[in-house]
Amino acid sequence: MKRSEEIRIDQDAARVDRCLRALPSRAAPAGLEARVFAELRRRAALPWWRRSFAQWPALPRLGLVIVCAGSAFGAWRVAAWLVTAAAAVMHRGAGPLLAVRELLRAALAADASLRLIGGGLAPQWVQGGAVVTVISYVALIGLGTTAYRTLYLES
Repeated sequence: MKRSEEIRIDQDAARVDRCLRALPSRAAPAGLEARVFAELRRRAALPWWRRSFAQWPALPRLGLVIVCAGSAFGAWRVAAWLVTAAAAVMHRGAGPLLAVRELLRAALAADASLRLIGGGLAPQWVQGGAVVTVISYVALIGLGTTAYRTLYLES
C-alpha cells in the first residue's frame, strides 16, 4: 500500500498532465516550414565529400579509414625511431637530455607495470606514445600562441 505522500504526488502529476493536455497546440512561426525545406534542399545538393562521413559511398569511406590507420601506424613508427635515436644519444652521455631520459624511464616503468597486469606492450609502443604525446602538446601550445597573436594582438 502506498503512503499518503506518494498518493498525493501521483494525484498532482495526473492533474498537471490533464492541464497540459488541455492546452491548445502551438503554431509554428510563419517562415519556419520554408526555411526547413530550403535547408534540406541545400544539404541534399552538397557533394558527397561535404556530407557526413556516414553518408559517403563505401569505397571512399574504406579509403579514408585505411589512410588514417596508415598515418597512425606511420606516426607510431616515427615516434619509435625518435625514441630509439634519443636513447642512443643519451647513452653516449649527453647531459642536456636528462629530462628525456627520465621520461623514458617512466615510460619503461609503466610498460613493466602493464606487463605484470596483462601481458604488456612492446617498449617501442610505450616510448613512441610518450614522444607523440609530448610532440602533440608542443604543437598545441604553438598553435594556441599563434592563434592568440593573430587574433588578439594584431587587432
